[in-house]
Amino acid sequence: MGHSYSLDLRVRVVAFVEAGHSCRAAARHFGVSDSFAIKLMRHQAQSGSPAPARQGRPPGRGKLARYETFLVQTVEAKPDITMPELAAMLLSEHGVQVDSATLSRFLCRRGFTDQKISAGRRVRTRRRARRASRLARPAPAPHA
Repeated sequence: MGHSYSLDLRVRVVAFVEAGHSCRAAARHFGVSDSFAIKLMRHQAQSGSPAPARQGRPPGRGKLARYETFLVQTVEAKPDITMPELAAMLLSEHGVQVDSATLSRFLCRRGFTDQKISAGRRVRTRRRARRASRLARPAPAPHA
């Protein structure tokens, strides 16, 4: 993903153009592309600010956002469910086809983590629950 130019540079380019210079002259003066200077001035005119726009997809949107409750309840009811099984269940009940890696990332962002249990299987648990149980245990005695 590309990085935005600093706000300081953006402000200086805008001030240079507003002082009466062309966008192309500002680009040459500050060592940026003509395209950047032109688009920056367009952005300045539309938004009133030279600050860069937010990059990426807005949070809370996406293919699985509508099914969050279903997914969380399913995993909490059956913690040892595999991602392919969960994907198949989502397809059969809601008609949404999704890759198991996408489901795994989605659940990790919601606080679930993949835990190995003694039988060699994996179980999805909430991070908060693990952290609370860790805090409830007495601290080990310091070595003297």
